[in-house]
Amino acid sequence: MLKQAKVSAISAAVSLALGALATPAFAQQASAQQLERVEVTGSRILSVNAASPAPIQVMTSADIAASGATNLQDLLLKSPVFGTPGISRTNSNFSTSAGGVATVDLRNLGADRTLLLVNGRRYVAGISGSATVDLNTIPTDFIERVEVMTGGASAAYGSDAVAGVVNLVLKKGFSGLMLDAQVGQSQKNDDKVKKFSATTGVSSADGRDNIMAHFSISQQGAVYSANRDRSSVDQLSQFALTGEASDIATVNRPAYSSFTPQGRFFYTGADGKPANYTYDPSGKEVPYTGALGFNRNAIRQTAIPTDRLLLAANGEKALNDSHSLFFESTYAATSTKTQIEPFAVDSTGGSNPIYSGGFYVPAEFMVNGKLTRNPLVPDYIYNLATDRDKDGAKDYNFTRRLSEIDNRGARAERDTFRILVGLKGDLSKTWNYEAYAAHGFTKEAQHSTGQVNAANFRNALEAIPDANGKAQCRDPLARAQGCVPINVFGKGSISPEAAKYVRADGSLMTKVEQTFAGATVSGEPFSLPAGQVGVALGAEYRKEKSRDEADALTQAGLNLGNARPITEGEFNVKEVFGEVRAPLLKNLPFVKALDANAAVRFGKYSTVGNVTSWNAGLDWALNSMFRVRGTTAVSTRAPNIGELFQGGNQTFPTGIADPCKGVTATSVGAKDDLCRKDPGVMQNIATNGKFTVVQPDSQSISGYDFGSTSLKAEKGKSNTLGVIFSPKGIEYLKNFSFTADYFDIKIDDAISTPGRQLTLNQCYAGVAAYCKDVTRRPTALGALSAGSIALINQYNINAGSRATSGVDLTVSHAMKLADGQLNSRLAYTYLIKSSLTAKEGEAPDYSQGEVGASRNRWVLNVGYDRGAFAVQASVTYIGHAYLDDQSFSDTTDENDKVIRTARENQKMFGEIKAKVYTDMQMSYKLGKGFQLYGGINNLLDTAPPAIVSGLPGNVTGTETDAGTYDAIGRRYYLGMRYNF
Repeated sequence: MLKQAKVSAISAAVSLALGALATPAFAQQASAQQLERVEVTGSRILSVNAASPAPIQVMTSADIAASGATNLQDLLLKSPVFGTPGISRTNSNFSTSAGGVATVDLRNLGADRTLLLVNGRRYVAGISGSATVDLNTIPTDFIERVEVMTGGASAAYGSDAVAGVVNLVLKKGFSGLMLDAQVGQSQKNDDKVKKFSATTGVSSADGRDNIMAHFSISQQGAVYSANRDRSSVDQLSQFALTGEASDIATVNRPAYSSFTPQGRFFYTGADGKPANYTYDPSGKEVPYTGALGFNRNAIRQTAIPTDRLLLAANGEKALNDSHSLFFESTYAATSTKTQIEPFAVDSTGGSNPIYSGGFYVPAEFMVNGKLTRNPLVPDYIYNLATDRDKDGAKDYNFTRRLSEIDNRGARAERDTFRILVGLKGDLSKTWNYEAYAAHGFTKEAQHSTGQVNAANFRNALEAIPDANGKAQCRDPLARAQGCVPINVFGKGSISPEAAKYVRADGSLMTKVEQTFAGATVSGEPFSLPAGQVGVALGAEYRKEKSRDEADALTQAGLNLGNARPITEGEFNVKEVFGEVRAPLLKNLPFVKALDANAAVRFGKYSTVGNVTSWNAGLDWALNSMFRVRGTTAVSTRAPNIGELFQGGNQTFPTGIADPCKGVTATSVGAKDDLCRKDPGVMQNIATNGKFTVVQPDSQSISGYDFGSTSLKAEKGKSNTLGVIFSPKGIEYLKNFSFTADYFDIKIDDAISTPGRQLTLNQCYAGVAAYCKDVTRRPTALGALSAGSIALINQYNINAGSRATSGVDLTVSHAMKLADGQLNSRLAYTYLIKSSLTAKEGEAPDYSQGEVGASRNRWVLNVGYDRGAFAVQASVTYIGHAYLDDQSFSDTTDENDKVIRTARENQKMFGEIKAKVYTDMQMSYKLGKGFQLYGGINNLLDTAPPAIVSGLPGNVTGTETDAGTYDAIGRRYYLGMRYNF
């Protein structure tokens, strides 16, 4: 829940705002409608009959209401033009930050390449270091329509519009009161939804002055993995163990974690053989078996609980007949809570061991010249243990689930504020202007649980007897600082005092700020034989700042988690732009009208220097029924603050293959020569006869991910070509329309990290620039070998490209039927090609037809209204797909044909069948202004495909791809609206 004080304060602010609206300066009546020049998404030119040469899909407030959506993301993702979101309620439970944020991703090209606008202007980001907007901060019921334009739009809107723009047009000029209250839940009695919103507005008698305010509060409850049969138990695909495609369909269920609350203890006995044991439910020492493991899915969430409180207002005040002031303001308070299983600690191995460098947990210590037993260590292991790390004392190591500490997770409180003020008006009958300035910020305060202080944990493990024979921490300084010995042997063995001593709750404070100002002048300077030429000229200034600061232990990586240093940076950009629309031909055979459009934008970034974006388009109306449209554009995306200034986040990669493995003192080859230049490698060869790595070496590879101030802007090239059929002149087809648009988008100099294996391979292929990011151990350290890899760092670079192409089809029709109105609309996308090239010169990785990038997707909306009754249905289709081929030892060509060797066809094992989801809503008007409505989402309870742990595309804890498919199931809601 949101903090009560915050709720009370904002509720009071809403009351004051609504009270201000009731002042007699305004009369609650609408003015007569007048023809006015409007701005179409993708263009800055105002026109009475503007048409876009670029494809635009529109979703109205009626569509939003008919969906019952609490969050706009839930509705947008049904559209086939959007890919799997980078972050949503159902795929971010394991995120260390941004859990529960709602983003959209046009064409699967990345959320940072989709520019989200509000009323045609930028909106502040919701994630630190990025340009990605959190849709949780947008009041859904305050939106008049959503306009989605795919293809490059940087010439009109600047950086980030490489894949396209999503323009949220808010309601304006409204007089009256609208209320909406809704409750709902899933058929499993979770995902509980509560929502209330109020929108009110008043206008002056002439309609030129208006002010509106909106208040809404909503709660979306948690969904736990344990509450769905398919995800209630830990499971693992056999493919994860064998790498064989034929094992994809073989699922090990249960596949419990060996990190258990009772612990698992390892030692080497006097016979020199490694051994381990655990405890059964009665507390008896027994050999470990999988049946005694821990079910992590009993703790995990499928959907993150999300609370939202939103306050928005906008208004316009006429100064005279030609000029008016306007403003927009939004405040959003969002609370989310992630939850996963307690921390799994490995005392010696793994990515974040308590004891590093090949050392183990001491079972005894030298005290006053005499070996003294650690009193916490039970007889069972003490009597069998030996000295493995050669320090003269018996030792052991263990793995354990720290259930006595807490579940891991984070509660995040986010506040977003944005205000924009502006002046607009007419300079003459054909010229107008608009000037505006805005400031916004998003702050996040996150509190995380489940981590432990590594130094305190070591101190607590190392116990000796006190004068009374009781355990005390060996280090006197640690004892003075409150050290409490920790007993890790058995379930529930850690005392509350010891748990408190080692516990290290984390914190994360972030802030994103955006300030911008701009001005545009548009008009019609002269005429051509086919009509008036329209132009727009303008300039903008924008400044972005971001800071990300974790607690001190997290920054240093001393809480058994990865190090996360401060990331802070800022940039500014100054831009000028121009646009022209020219009518070329008119009223000729096969040319009712032919209009051309062109735009260019020049920008100067404080980080990447000068950039240029442009577009050009043609709109050709053959007659009153057929139109052809096409665009070509070059767009840019400047690197964001995280990509530029990230402070070196630590990671522990797996699966790294050392190119030097097997090299001898006499082996030949350029790679071998490079390996032998490292003194540690030579020491290893001298010891073993050839360069040898052992398991601890592979498990101890670390590295840091850095931003880079050497980045340059990405460049996107897009082309669209479409046809429109709208036979308004045919009576029975007058409300029918059909569009077909081809799109082709390619992004060069794409910002990415090269990958650690690539860095290593390039270094030993003779590319010296990569070698500076590889560090080897100069000598042996405990169980770690001389010459083994210690660090592989990587930096963001401009490398490779991304590309996608396909066809969008839309069909809509409206007709009278049985004294009612039947409306239908189909939106379909066929994905021709989608690829990622990690590095120039490498073969592209094609993803069309894979999970999250099905070739065929569509959504069909059908609605019928008759009198007071209305029914709406939405059918969403996600076509069949295959698992990511890069996870197999096979390759895929651009036609998605699998090239196999001795195995059977991958598609027999990796195919994911098509899924169809049906949503339905019914409503009934009770009288003037009142409407009851109810709906069922996922009416047929379509289950998501089984993409279990160990398979590509799996979202941990959900046993499916919960970003692409519905992992919650059938849900019901009931609501009431009032409109007066």
